[in-house]
Amino acid sequence: MWLLGLVFIATLPFVTAKIRASDEIEYVAYLHSLVFDHDLEFGNEYEYFYRQDPQGLAGFKATFLDQREPGRHINFAPVGSALLWAPAYLGAHAVVLAARALGLGVVADGLSRPYSVAICLASALYGFMGLVLIQRALRRFAAIPEPAATWTVVALWLATPVLYYMTLAAAFAHACSLFAVALLLWLWLRWRESLTPTRAALLGAAGGLAGLVREQDLLFLLVPAADVALRALGRRGLWRAILHLGLMAAAAVTAFVPQLLVYKTINGGFRPSGVVERKMHRWTSPHFFEVLFNPGHGLFVWSPIALVAIIGLVVLCVRRRQLVPALLLFGFVAQVWINGAIESWHMAGAFGARRFLSSTFVFAWGLAYVLAPLTARGRRWIAALLVAVFVWWNLSLMAQFALRLINHEASRQYLEWPEVAVNQFTAVPSRAAHAAYLFFTDRERLERELRGAR
Repeated sequence: MWLLGLVFIATLPFVTAKIRASDEIEYVAYLHSLVFDHDLEFGNEYEYFYRQDPQGLAGFKATFLDQREPGRHINFAPVGSALLWAPAYLGAHAVVLAARALGLGVVADGLSRPYSVAICLASALYGFMGLVLIQRALRRFAAIPEPAATWTVVALWLATPVLYYMTLAAAFAHACSLFAVALLLWLWLRWRESLTPTRAALLGAAGGLAGLVREQDLLFLLVPAADVALRALGRRGLWRAILHLGLMAAAAVTAFVPQLLVYKTINGGFRPSGVVERKMHRWTSPHFFEVLFNPGHGLFVWSPIALVAIIGLVVLCVRRRQLVPALLLFGFVAQVWINGAIESWHMAGAFGARRFLSSTFVFAWGLAYVLAPLTARGRRWIAALLVAVFVWWNLSLMAQFALRLINHEASRQYLEWPEVAVNQFTAVPSRAAHAAYLFFTDRERLERELRGAR
């Protein structure tokens, strides 16, 4: 724990409390609209952020300010992240009000910097709690010894987009998504041998929470559901399994009610926006393999350590024929399927294969199996070298993304080969130090230079 805590503290200075992307604005708009306006009409929130960067948010204006559905400004984002951020947001508001009472000129508008700082730090903390749950699950339920469990968590933290969405883009939902799914799977592993009706309902509620954060994460509830169903086969506990599955489903729907009410208020029915529904254009998941292997947008290209993790999980399933890794692999395949069915399968517009942060728990199970024998005494240098290569790849891609070396407008964050590989060795080392210096000393100048590089 002390090592994980140190890594977390070391990453906190990189948390960037700036709301600048469409998704971030949608998530944050829920908080301000509910707390300050007591409604779900987002026009004033959208106008506020648009005025901060009219040029950069021209596309946002066309989609979110100029369109309404029905009669309201649209919001495609689920409400779960806002609910998880609410304690920090309300705490920030209390601090701002106290500061104003003391005569300090702090704006209590719900959108200024103190509020964004609270949201981003809360998001980073949720991501950290999710990583802690993963580390504990590896030790307790997978019998992974130390230091392999911690090595695994740190490797996935620094060698995948987890780091980016816990620091530079913490106002996205992905750190909260990591936490919600980790909580669901940790509870499942803890209770699977002693499941009671109450625990089944709590598992369902945890699955509903995951769906509130990101709708597709609700599919991870299939993992404990499949476990209950498979364990009931050939036994006399069939009716007990049916009871547990029914309670899980009912609790998941109940926990998902806030999102249903949001759908009804904004869209006029208990369903997502028509724009979102149109993105689910083929349930046969025609882009299934592209999601994984596409050279520009594929998960395993952006984060090759995930490929090692999935290979380890497959080998674990074949060699030991254990149910838990097989079910986790099933959960991952469900995520690949749903992403392959979406029109925007390429996950463009932001850094990396971000929709798979919720699968970090799955990756950890397979990666730990690979790293465990390498962390024995005398072999740790092999594990250190392997992890260092993957971390370097991810950090260098983060630098390319931040420095606009990955063409934003033309390629929508498409990894263009061999240019991206050359930049990893040439442009990144020559420019990263200067950018890092400005990041901590003069961020306004850094923003100006980056805008000039677009």
